[in-house]
Formats: sequence, C-alpha cells, structure tokens
Amino acid sequence: MDTLVLASGNQKKLDEMRAILEPLALKVVPQSDFQVPEAEETGLTFVENAILKARNAAAHTGLPAIADDSGLEVDALNGAPGIYSARFSGADASDAKNNALLIDMLGDLPDAPRTARYQAVLVLMRHPDDPTPLICQGTWEGEILLAPRGNGGFGYDPHFLIPELGVTAAEMEPAEKNRISHRGRALKALMDALREPPE
Repeated sequence: MDTLVLASGNQKKLDEMRAILEPLALKVVPQSDFQVPEAEETGLTFVENAILKARNAAAHTGLPAIADDSGLEVDALNGAPGIYSARFSGADASDAKNNALLIDMLGDLPDAPRTARYQAVLVLMRHPDDPTPLICQGTWEGEILLAPRGNGGFGYDPHFLIPELGVTAAEMEPAEKNRISHRGRALKALMDALREPPE
C-alpha cells in the first residue's frame, strides 16, 4: 500500500494529513482527483460517518481510503455541535457562521463552564468490503473563548483555547498543532498501527 485516497476535499485537512504521514512515504491524494461524490453522512457517531466516507472513496477509486470524522464537543451544550460540527449553522454553513452560532449559544449561558474537546476518528479501509477497517481515535481537551484569537487553522480553532499553553489552536504553528491535536493523535495511532513490526 503506497497510495491512500483521502475521503475529503478539504485542502487544509489534506495538508495536515500529508505532513503527519510523510515519514511513512505514503502518497495521500484527495478523492476530488477521482471525481468521487461526497458520501451521505447518515451515521450517528464519528465512527459511523468515517466508515461511510472511507467505504465510498474506496468503492469509487479502487484504492485504499482513509477518512476522518471529527468535531467539537462542548460540555455546556451537551456535546454539541458534535458530529454536526461542519454543518452546525445549517445547509450553507461556513466556519464563520458556525463559530458565530456557537458563541451566541454559549453567550446565553454566561455562568456555564466552557470546557470542550475536539474529537477525531480515522478509518482506513483497504477496499470497500474491508471487514476489519483500521480505526484510530484522538482527543484534544480545551476551552472555548468567546472572542477569537489567531489566524491559523480552520473550523473552531480561533475559539479553542489550550489552557496549559495559553494559546488557541489558531495561534499555534502548524507543526506544533499537528503534534498535539486530535487529528495528530489519531494519525500517530494510525502510523503506529501501519508500521511493520520489527523483525
């Protein structure tokens, strides 16, 4: 296995994944290179949606496929936006609209703790009928800031504070973020699983 299809058209996600998987000399190509239609995310969990996306990409390309489903869980909102993180603000959702809705909802709960975490689940399917997909998970704990900080990252990063570092995910250097983020942790677990066992 030397090429993986990423079941996403998100360029920033593709860049992150390529950077982290570089030591394995795996070529990661976006599903858009093959005109793969978007999978319908009908699952109720990150795992289910990642499997749906990986299976769809593998079926359309004939190549091993990797998919991630990730999102933000805010304790004061009972885990929302969760699996709906990317489309939190509706059909025409954008990062700006999603963040505005999140802050608006938290603003109505001024005394609630704003603890939150990013979750990422990665699924690697060798083929569409793979009965034992490789599943890896990563979690990144933080807090939500009502005012954004930083220009990097994407999604909810400008509002996601890492308390022990005193910075938001959007203020971090990409290499540092990749090392400790939810997706970085899930990818590290994936790399460990893909590495050949020692002789």
